[in-house]
Amino acid sequence: MVRIIDRRFDSKKKSTVNRQRFMRRFKRQIRRAVSDAIEGRSIRDLDSGEEIAIPAKDLSEPSFQQGREGIWEQVFSGNDRFASGDQIDRPLGGEGGAGSGKASNEGESEDDFVFQLSREEFLDIFFEDLALPNLVRTQLAKLTEFKTQRAGFTSDGVPTNINVVRSLRGALGRRMALGGPLSQRVREIDREIEALREDELTNAEAIRRLREERSALLVRIEAIPFIDRFDLRYNNRVRVPKPVTQAVMFCVMDVSGSMDEEKKSTAKRFFMLLYLFLQRNYEHIEVVFIRHHTIAKEVDEDEFFHSRESGGTVVSSALRLMTDIVTERYNPGAWNIYGAQASDGDNWDNDSPICHQILDEELLALCRYFAYIEITAGEPQNLWRVYEGLAEAHPNFAMQRIESLEDIYPVFRELFKKEPA
Repeated sequence: MVRIIDRRFDSKKKSTVNRQRFMRRFKRQIRRAVSDAIEGRSIRDLDSGEEIAIPAKDLSEPSFQQGREGIWEQVFSGNDRFASGDQIDRPLGGEGGAGSGKASNEGESEDDFVFQLSREEFLDIFFEDLALPNLVRTQLAKLTEFKTQRAGFTSDGVPTNINVVRSLRGALGRRMALGGPLSQRVREIDREIEALREDELTNAEAIRRLREERSALLVRIEAIPFIDRFDLRYNNRVRVPKPVTQAVMFCVMDVSGSMDEEKKSTAKRFFMLLYLFLQRNYEHIEVVFIRHHTIAKEVDEDEFFHSRESGGTVVSSALRLMTDIVTERYNPGAWNIYGAQASDGDNWDNDSPICHQILDEELLALCRYFAYIEITAGEPQNLWRVYEGLAEAHPNFAMQRIESLEDIYPVFRELFKKEPA
């Protein structure tokens, strides 16, 4: 009897197949529920699961029933309120419903179906319509590392790599191949001598020759070395290229006096979302935090998010520092470089052309992608107007404006949306 077990899409949990079938069937409702859930949570909580509720009406299926023909009447037991022809009021919306409204003694309903999305399922749904820019047209830069792995045996090597078992096996085979015919001839001679001994006086000369031949054969057998250089086998190890994709993310934030705490909070949330997105596309990610007012400084994450230092605004100092760090520590041939600059756009007028020059002539040539977000509710500032020319000349440069906290996700999706085939 043949038993076939279908384990496609299966894992350690036996219900995985049914769960994935359920998610494919109600994908539209789950995506809508995830979208609603994202609006009510902070980016710090994005990297976790979510409890999803699907309305019971969406789970219902059409069914066919055979109805009763003609006009008929039916009397239900215990009816002390209604008579034939009375009109029954419809229950008010929410009363007796799915847990909403005040308590009621009328109406009935069915609770929504609630299930828990895992962290991976939640992020897969959130990121399924996003892709890294130019992911298809531009190959990801790869840093080739070499990993040593076993690749059989070789006849040359150093003593530390010698394989004793394999060497002795080869020596035994060689001795059997060289000494086998000789040993067989010795056994034949022994049989012939035993036969000639019946008339030893007559066959004395023949017996003497056979014994001499036997002695010579034994000498040849003993001369076969127990192990020879040809028998030695060494463990062979080769260097196999192992491609590893890695990226570095530069977070550049303006902390001048015009950037209030609300704007800084918006910028922080955008950086967190960008990091989470890159984390799903690269095996190794490093993050460099640069904050600036009139002077730019590389800081750690805690100081980047919580320092209260402020001052005027000279954006070029941050771009210059980013260029120097890339040149010194991150070779563009080995790293995918991403930059994200957050500012309110208010910059010293004489400095904005310098920012344009640094990006146009130096920095954008090193970056895989550079995104500028301007956090302001008013008209675009001078930095935005200067950057508009860069967006037209460089396809790896993008810019968007964020007016409020609710604009983070639409702006992020616009920056990193999939490009049409």
